[in-house]
Amino acid sequence: MLSGELEGKVGLKGQGKIVIQSDTLEMDNKKKMVTFTGKVSAKNDDFVMDCEKMVVYYIDAPSKKGSKETSTEIDRIVATGKVEIVRSLGGTASADKAVYHQVLEQLVLTGNPVVKQENNYVEGNRITLFIKEDRSVVEGSGDNRAKAVIFPGQNKGTDQ
Repeated sequence: MLSGELEGKVGLKGQGKIVIQSDTLEMDNKKKMVTFTGKVSAKNDDFVMDCEKMVVYYIDAPSKKGSKETSTEIDRIVATGKVEIVRSLGGTASADKAVYHQVLEQLVLTGNPVVKQENNYVEGNRITLFIKEDRSVVEGSGDNRAKAVIFPGQNKGTDQ
């Protein structure tokens, strides 16, 4: 029963199920959260995310319009400690902290965030990825200004 509940709690909108493994899992139904600690690895068809700790916050939502039944949906996911993300379509991201907002389909990276695609990369104080809009915003702060390193003329799918 627990694994079925978890699959429902950690499915991401439009991305099918996600499987999260860790050394320890703690579920708190009163606070509507699941905490994974120790060598956390989250996988689905689109990405693999590794970190030291991940907290999945969920909400109860109506299953169907007009129905009194509810289903469990993710509100947000907070990953901390050496966060590494590898996308199946290519590209990587790393940060000290990553917060995924389900409704907004937005991923916010802080703490030395870097997003790479082949040899190209961006870094700054905060990187926000707007997933459904396929755009990102890199913000700097003080001496840690937004920075992009781009290798013009690089063919897609080829490291040079």
